[in-house]
Amino acid sequence: MTTSPQTAAPSRSRIAAASLIGTAIEFYDFYIYGTAAALVLNTAFFPDMDPVAGSLAAFSTFAVAFISRPLGSAVFGHWGDRVGRKSMLVVSLLVMGLSTVLIGLLPGYAALGVIAPVLLVLLRFTQGIGLGGEWGGAALLATEHAPPGKRGLYAMFPQLGPSAGFIVANGLFLILGETLSDAQFDSWGWRLPFVASLLLVIVGLYVRLKISETPVFQQAMDQRRIARVPFAGLMRHQWRRVLLGAGAMTIAYTLFYTATTYCLAYGTDTLEIPRTTMLALTMIGVVFMAAGTVVSAMVSDRLGRRRTLIAGTVVAVVWGLVMFPLMETRSIFLVGLALAGALALMGLIFGPMGAYLPELFRTEYRYSGASVAYSLGGVLGGAVPPLVATSMQAGGLGVMAIGGYVSAMALLSLLCLIALPETGDKTL
Repeated sequence: MTTSPQTAAPSRSRIAAASLIGTAIEFYDFYIYGTAAALVLNTAFFPDMDPVAGSLAAFSTFAVAFISRPLGSAVFGHWGDRVGRKSMLVVSLLVMGLSTVLIGLLPGYAALGVIAPVLLVLLRFTQGIGLGGEWGGAALLATEHAPPGKRGLYAMFPQLGPSAGFIVANGLFLILGETLSDAQFDSWGWRLPFVASLLLVIVGLYVRLKISETPVFQQAMDQRRIARVPFAGLMRHQWRRVLLGAGAMTIAYTLFYTATTYCLAYGTDTLEIPRTTMLALTMIGVVFMAAGTVVSAMVSDRLGRRRTLIAGTVVAVVWGLVMFPLMETRSIFLVGLALAGALALMGLIFGPMGAYLPELFRTEYRYSGASVAYSLGGVLGGAVPPLVATSMQAGGLGVMAIGGYVSAMALLSLLCLIALPETGDKTL
């Protein structure tokens, strides 16, 4: 008898491909917006504002998706805990990808007037909803398929998605910056990476439709252990872990979006480093992020999630105070070191989170719990830093204050991790 696709155990390579390619595409979509917000959206959609106000407005639209992510996490988490992980992964990919393509096709302020930024905010909000459902499903796809003692290794694959997505996104912007004039880039060139997302989504859908439901969720369905309202059960029984998990995630987001979105704008506008140079330095830094992700995910299977995360967070407290003095030197090498150090630390913290957050929650509401904790961490760590840093700079507080803010977020995450338990030896 041929084994049915619902019960067949997929290979590690298929799980890796399905969990990695989806998060890579989702984060590609998210990152091209962050890069465009730093480089061109202020003039394309907010041309009547002064440069600082325009940058704040562009970064505010960037923040909108982080605000909508918890909503997406709750919605996709509910149905992911009710009907399965696989179907929600497909829907979230479609929502995110189509929103991205429409942003690339959206006329600017010159053509639509005030309607243009309104539609931009709406599409950005929808982007966030899609991403809110994406990560939790991808992480559960990996962890709930993983054999005992290898959940960190398997959960490493969706955690590598951001590195892959960022390199592709920034690589495209780097190529466009080298081949197009500034006028061409500002007029239509920045739109090409958004429209190209459609091809990536088609590939992602093909891979994900080939994967089976996770055995852990299938067993819960067979045993009728499916919560009627998963989010309600989550808030009743494990709300404290949601908040602590969100706090633990905060510094990973803070390091990443400070080093990429804010520092890209700061490096080009204030330090007057060429745009292509900053993009290249950031891409090199993301390679270090990927390396940190691989190392820490594998180490967490041996030393434990919590211990590995605490070590990375302690170093991040110190690096926040080192990062901007290195940037201020305007030395290409030291600026690169500042970015690479921050992104390597982000990888060291991010790697074990693919297993740690799902392990914190029961199967009945694991999709909801992991997704909401992850997304709430993004609100504080992803949406806020570019706004805070730009406001601090405009207020004359200096870059050391921005570094102090990064260290404060690291300290917050450290305290949350201390309050959470070890989960590496937990049976899902």
